[in-house]
Amino acid sequence: MENIILGLLLLHSRTIYQLRKRINDGLHLMYSCSMGSIQAALKKLLHNGHISVSETIENGKLKKLYSITDSGKIYFTAWLNSPLESGTAKNPELAKIYFMGFTEKETRVKIIEKHIADLKKMRSDLENICNEGEILSSQVQKNDIFYYQLQTAIYGRDFMQFNIDWYNRLLKNMRSN
Repeated sequence: MENIILGLLLLHSRTIYQLRKRINDGLHLMYSCSMGSIQAALKKLLHNGHISVSETIENGKLKKLYSITDSGKIYFTAWLNSPLESGTAKNPELAKIYFMGFTEKETRVKIIEKHIADLKKMRSDLENICNEGEILSSQVQKNDIFYYQLQTAIYGRDFMQFNIDWYNRLLKNMRSN
């Protein structure tokens, strides 16, 4: 979560609510985004000197605006330039599939049908992000930051489609047995 926050702050300073909204609007597939996890990450980043915070009053409300520091830029760049890790993707939901034979067939079918519906919703959200990104890329000068953000959304969309297809095959096999 710390590196996600640093990357977002590298683009521009944000409040905790702006960080949460941005993560919820497309990055939530990479990291869970509870307010508690963001607060913990901000606390750690502040303690390590990777971000700073300034306070302003806007419409009578105190706002804390977080910004990346030079130390944070160095830390983020070191993380970004390190090799990609392979084989670290974990899907805890597969443990349920592994033990699903212990439940009733009707329950299994309902669980898988609901999961497919949830995956379709996530895929639809990612499709919208991809479509908006493709429209924007034709209207503005492409830059490296935007290009890779769009590619990540495309990956997420395609990955969701893979999952939908896989779970549909599983459901079909469950129903035929």
